[in-house]
Amino acid sequence: MWRSDVLDEAWKRVKRNRGSAGLDSQTIAEVEQYGVERFLEELADVLRAGEYRPSATLRRYIPKADGKQRPLGIPTVRDRVVQMAAKLVLEPIFEADFLPSSYGYRPKRSQTMALEALRKLGYQHQHVLDADIRDYFGSIDHDKLMKLVARRVSDRRVLKLIRQWLEAGVMEDGEVRSTMTGVPQGGVISPLLSNIYLHVLDLLWSRHSSHLGTLVRYADDLVVVCKTKQQCEDAERDVRKYLARLGLELHPDKTRRVELYDGKQGFDFLGCHLRKRVSGAILEREGKRKYFLQRQPSQRAMKRIRQKVRDATPRGRCHADLREVITGLNPILRGWGAYFGTGNAAKSFNQIDSYVHERLRSLRVKRAGRQIEARTASTWTREYFWTLGLHRLRGTVQYPEATQYRWHESPPASRVRESRKHGFYGGRMETRRCDEGK
Repeated sequence: MWRSDVLDEAWKRVKRNRGSAGLDSQTIAEVEQYGVERFLEELADVLRAGEYRPSATLRRYIPKADGKQRPLGIPTVRDRVVQMAAKLVLEPIFEADFLPSSYGYRPKRSQTMALEALRKLGYQHQHVLDADIRDYFGSIDHDKLMKLVARRVSDRRVLKLIRQWLEAGVMEDGEVRSTMTGVPQGGVISPLLSNIYLHVLDLLWSRHSSHLGTLVRYADDLVVVCKTKQQCEDAERDVRKYLARLGLELHPDKTRRVELYDGKQGFDFLGCHLRKRVSGAILEREGKRKYFLQRQPSQRAMKRIRQKVRDATPRGRCHADLREVITGLNPILRGWGAYFGTGNAAKSFNQIDSYVHERLRSLRVKRAGRQIEARTASTWTREYFWTLGLHRLRGTVQYPEATQYRWHESPPASRVRESRKHGFYGGRMETRRCDEGK
């Protein structure tokens, strides 16, 4: 781990991730000013001599979607580099064990892959266990975690490092507090450790409960997709049992069983709302009702992007150069669109395009004042702002892959033409034609 090439790569990744200073207030820029090569050489010497001791993490809070605060533990730059070096060494070892049901914070796996897996499962499955683990990162048992790590790692120096990071404590309100359980969210090594811990759930499910349904997990966010109501109930029972062995429990208010059949209910996962809807393409072409599990930005995701747009276009900027305002908006729109642009998000994209147009037009109206002419205001259309370089979300939806569904050589059915009107409810196929009586 103290090899120069490992530490050099660890530094590059830490720098690329940026991040704020930890307890010692040392920033990445200050390390560069001090000398990166000198910094890494000194760090290698400390690690080689066994004299490395991590600092406590700095406690910070960020708002959660439900209005509560999420605690973060920010390590120092020095600790982040060592944690990244450990991750580079340990990750391939545990990747050999991790199961396909786990998608979070793993090489060559992503949120989109998890969402696509759910889309495909929606063809034959009608019930979902939408599970939420109560305070997962704060409830991880250190001793159990270390035993799981020690199954694959025998080097006592590495095990000692991990134990030190877990017990380093947090600085909050000027006081260092010890941590008996949990891993700090914000630590470089934390996602890997959290995956190691929940790998027990993946393993137990694959061995004893896979007949009930398919587990899809992204870090501590997980759903189980089942074919019947009874399987969904049994799946919840088994998940609770397996989590209890880890000292974890499901959140009683946020865990629920969802019935997809007939589009009765939907569920949120990884920022998307998933619900079965009728394919307008098949309905129009063949007169048959075929339902597919589709996804679009959740209400929370829509609320957050509107807030970001609102923050970037305050009324006080009405006298600023409009191109500068648009330059600040475009990265927000591109990033949001890139994530949600792989689902059925055309309607949501149009709504956000309209909202952005309203905000920019209001800046123009505010600048013009009361003497504004109707003829002038009518020229501030969407196209006007697009010519100034505004990023357009409409028309940017792209799909990771085409569905394998074929019905009388129909084109991909779940990839419905977004401009058409689609039924809101779905969940089963009805073979009657549109002109038949209801």
